[in-house]
Amino acid sequence: MIRERLEDYVRTIPDFPEPGVMFRDITTVLSDADGLRLAVDEMQKTLDGLEFDVLAGAESRGFIFGAALAYNMHKPFVLIRKKGKLPCDTVQQTYDLEYGTATIEIHKDAVSPGQKVVIVDDLIATGGTVEAAARLIEKIGGEVVKMIFLMELKGLNGREKLAKYDVASVISYEGI
Repeated sequence: MIRERLEDYVRTIPDFPEPGVMFRDITTVLSDADGLRLAVDEMQKTLDGLEFDVLAGAESRGFIFGAALAYNMHKPFVLIRKKGKLPCDTVQQTYDLEYGTATIEIHKDAVSPGQKVVIVDDLIATGGTVEAAARLIEKIGGEVVKMIFLMELKGLNGREKLAKYDVASVISYEGI
């Protein structure tokens, strides 16, 4: 059954992974051909009129949406991966998690100096991962011209952390 709104494809699981959290599950978007098409089409609309050279996706769900958008728009796609997963020379960026830190990497030659880059991910929560991704792109000379997300959890204030960037989300949820 084709649904009209993308939100209708997202499954909400209350109290996961802990009480008070409303987990927004995108596996139900991905597992429905119409839901996946709608998600990619709606994300692509956020790029209407924007001039850019490259799409970059954060591991791992950013790969799904980023690669689909790159294919549709005939643009190159570059990977931003967890530390130790890329085979050539990389640049690293460490960022804070709720309990500890994480490190992501990009190949040094993934983006040429001056190229305009759009970062794609499935979710903006606190903004930490995508802020680190932007720093990586900037370290190798790229210019982040937009960040796009399928969903945004407004209660976690990620957009505030990314205030210097052009940020767009297709679905927005209040709370966490």
